[in-house]
Amino acid sequence: MNQMRRTFLKGTGAAGTVAVAIAAGLLKPGQVLAAEWNKEAFGAKNMADAMKNLNVAGAAESKDILIKVPDIAENGVVVPVEVTSKIPGTTSIMIFVEKNASPLVAEFELSNGAEAYISTRIKMASTSHVRVAVKAGGKAYTASKEVKVTLGGCGG
Repeated sequence: MNQMRRTFLKGTGAAGTVAVAIAAGLLKPGQVLAAEWNKEAFGAKNMADAMKNLNVAGAAESKDILIKVPDIAENGVVVPVEVTSKIPGTTSIMIFVEKNASPLVAEFELSNGAEAYISTRIKMASTSHVRVAVKAGGKAYTASKEVKVTLGGCGG
């Protein structure tokens, strides 16, 4: 069988399955693309409000949260970030940039004992602390690291 035809048939079969699930009411179109998001936390204009809306205000400092970011980011548009939580039972990892117009950059939910590690790229407006909050065992923990930005990423 022709490889292109095989790929086409696989793709249409998968699309058909999703369409049937939507038509049967088993799947909402919004669920296909993204999970629910915390509009208040992502819309907050300061760190205190963002952390409060995620129930991590007053989180305890922890050395068990490892943040790997460059000390100096030559371009704030793309700043690589890796976070590892060595806190047992980690269920959520959140990334904040204190001086961004909207401090909450990302929120990751972990389940079923998933490894508490994330790797992503973020945008930073200027030199600022990258703060990570972690939820584990019903408690909140935090750690931060300063990143110097030489070229602004949010319109700079």
